Amino acid sequence: MTDNTPDLAAAAQEIVQAGQRLDARGWVPATAGNISRRLPDGRIAITRSGCHKGFLGAQDVITVDLAGQPHDAGNRPSAETLLHCQIYRLLPDVGAVLHGHSVASTVLSMLEPSPRILLNDYEVQKVFAGQETHEATVPVPLFANDQDIARLAREVEPYVADMPAGYIIRGHGVYVWGRDMGMALARLEGLEFLLACELEKRKLRA
Repeated sequence: MTDNTPDLAAAAQEIVQAGQRLDARGWVPATAGNISRRLPDGRIAITRSGCHKGFLGAQDVITVDLAGQPHDAGNRPSAETLLHCQIYRLLPDVGAVLHGHSVASTVLSMLEPSPRILLNDYEVQKVFAGQETHEATVPVPLFANDQDIARLAREVEPYVADMPAGYIIRGHGVYVWGRDMGMALARLEGLEFLLACELEKRKLRA
């Protein structure tokens, strides 16, 4: 970490606990995924590059600005930090962002030929913002994977304000967010449950 302020310490604790939760569910294998939290002063607390999310410590949480630049030049954020910062920049009410690499999100996004996965008639979809009934369809946009994260961010940006369930990078993983870490975790768990259901349905149809 770059300092010992109470806000950063609290955010680091939330991030560590979230990492353990995601790891226990198999959503962040090896060193995959990243977790972030907006601080009251506008900085972004985020996992350091190359850390296993199930074994995070406070020292594995660093801070960056909204352009993704670390406040301590010796700290190396993930290349995907820009995608977190983009959400915080465009959605000022967002307080936490989660990125995971589950089997369901990876496989479904590689199989689905259309630009989105459609979720409908599931009770659990009410976890997403604006959803009050199972009798609705929730789209989850799909974007092509790209090692040029700045270019990928430009592809995603026009859609950020209208993605209540987050989005998926094909063959890569999900991005989900919420006003705080609890909400972000609930939305991620809801989305992962629904994606697992969709994958099971496709297996049964085969």
